[in-house]
Amino acid sequence: MNNPLDLKFTGGCQCGAVRYEVRAPLEMVHYCHCRMCQRAVGNAFALIAGAPRDKLSWVRGMPRLFNSSSLATRGFCNECGTPLTFGYHESMFTYLTIGSLDHPEMVTPERHYGIESAIPWLHIDDDLPRETTPDDPRYLAMVVHQHALPVS
Repeated sequence: MNNPLDLKFTGGCQCGAVRYEVRAPLEMVHYCHCRMCQRAVGNAFALIAGAPRDKLSWVRGMPRLFNSSSLATRGFCNECGTPLTFGYHESMFTYLTIGSLDHPEMVTPERHYGIESAIPWLHIDDDLPRETTPDDPRYLAMVVHQHALPVS
């Protein structure tokens, strides 16, 4: 791939009902340890990469969307349930789950976000920067549409 215009990432869900391609570099590749991402992907963290929305094409099917909060939408396959996307409403990027890429080895995480919710027994031994969720007024005013956690 000598020509940047030849750069292409492809991926999709487990069952093949939804397929995508991105004709641009993936940016802001990161682990997200926030509680919303943990629940959305059913894991200790989400691993996602930003695709410019104008360079992302759905080549088979479309993800079903869930407004997980007043700020963001998450996409998944309606047939098999594979988590595929995360996107802030006002962003130029749609974040793709790294596991849904056909070749996840082509991207490398750059940082950890939301570490205030990191699972204490999980130890990822790397030197990547670690950031908490910022004290941003948008997050403080966010309405979460995920099912409430039980009070213990």
